[in-house]
Amino acid sequence: MEKIDLAKLHRAYYSPPASPVLKNFGPVPYIAIDGRGAPGGPAHNAAIGAQYPVAYAAKFAAKAQGRDFVVAKQEGLWWFDAGEKRPAAQVPREQWNWTLLIRVPDYIDAAALSRATAAAASKKPELESIEQVYFKELDEGDCVQMMHHGPFEDEPQTVAAMNEFMANRGLEYNGDHHEIYLTDIRRTPAAKWRTVLRYPVRSRQ
Repeated sequence: MEKIDLAKLHRAYYSPPASPVLKNFGPVPYIAIDGRGAPGGPAHNAAIGAQYPVAYAAKFAAKAQGRDFVVAKQEGLWWFDAGEKRPAAQVPREQWNWTLLIRVPDYIDAAALSRATAAAASKKPELESIEQVYFKELDEGDCVQMMHHGPFEDEPQTVAAMNEFMANRGLEYNGDHHEIYLTDIRRTPAAKWRTVLRYPVRSRQ
């Protein structure tokens, strides 16, 4: 039985260089869950805890039908309420909005995910957030992305390089801040963390 590893199949998606590049992505299917609050806070951790049982339920159901895949890395879309102009570092973390994502193979559709959500909920009824997991297809189109090395607190330096790249090419933001977490931060020193940073873009109006 073939086992799909999305990280190997879509290297441009998961492995950008340590300098900004322009790529096009979409449409891409995901397991998604929305929320608001600080990274690592109760709501955020509950969402992660709900999402992975669904991901593995989808994997096992697909495997039973002769198609297997590696559960992909966690991702996140981040944004602030309309009208918020402060830099991210100045916005209280409790006011951060997010959508957590796990990419799935193209053969996982909304119906398959609905069945996986029901299966996961039946096995873990104590995880009420499972009912909030849903299928999301995201078509970001043209994106500027690069690899960020180091702790999350140092991301503004990487974002500054991306902004310069965009300015030099007449581009502007066209979507939410997108991160892909390639490192298990519980087991890896912060200096060795690797995070894909991505922004959908368009030509400046």
